[in-house]
Amino acid sequence: MRDAFHEELDALSDQMVEMTRLVHSAVARATTALLDADLALAESVISADDQIDSLQHDLEERAYQLLARQQPVATDLRIIVAGLRMSADLERMGDLARHLALVARMRYPNSAIPADIRASIAQMGQVAGRIVLKAGSVIANKDVQVALELEKDDDEMDALHRQLFRLLLDDHWQHGIEAAIDITLIGRYYERFADHAVSVARRVVYLVTGEHAHTADEPETAVAG
Repeated sequence: MRDAFHEELDALSDQMVEMTRLVHSAVARATTALLDADLALAESVISADDQIDSLQHDLEERAYQLLARQQPVATDLRIIVAGLRMSADLERMGDLARHLALVARMRYPNSAIPADIRASIAQMGQVAGRIVLKAGSVIANKDVQVALELEKDDDEMDALHRQLFRLLLDDHWQHGIEAAIDITLIGRYYERFADHAVSVARRVVYLVTGEHAHTADEPETAVAG
């Protein structure tokens, strides 16, 4: 019975790793859709979010069944509860990638990204992709060292976010209010995407070490529509 139980716990972990793979694909394609005004790519990200949502709902159901059947205590209980929270973070990351794609779709056939902002958005997309891949590695391998690296990646994302605001507030901004609103939202989506990945990593650190990482900047896990 215990072996079967731990196999089910491993299956939950595998499902979360699959979610990170899908989220990585979503944010990479959404970034390209923004930069290239690629409507088909944006639509693919928007429709694929249902698959991420479905995985998260399935994981929740399986976790609740484990809680009901096994009534786990101590470490096993923490693993299940942490899994529920991490899957919610990953689902929210998928939502944020979808929001990026929605901006790309809204501005089609034009690009939502002014020429002088392209490099910053491309960098934010690269950091977002790197950080979610590391989150998948952290979940799969329970790797505390990689989890700690995510904090540095998040710092890089925060620096890019601040740089974006400096560009928006510059007296030479020539792209109007509509573009400023788009860029403000896009920057926020990337920044929160990274925050959720860090939240995932911190929960794994707690499971491995029994110690809480700093959580002052952890994002809310409520799901936007």
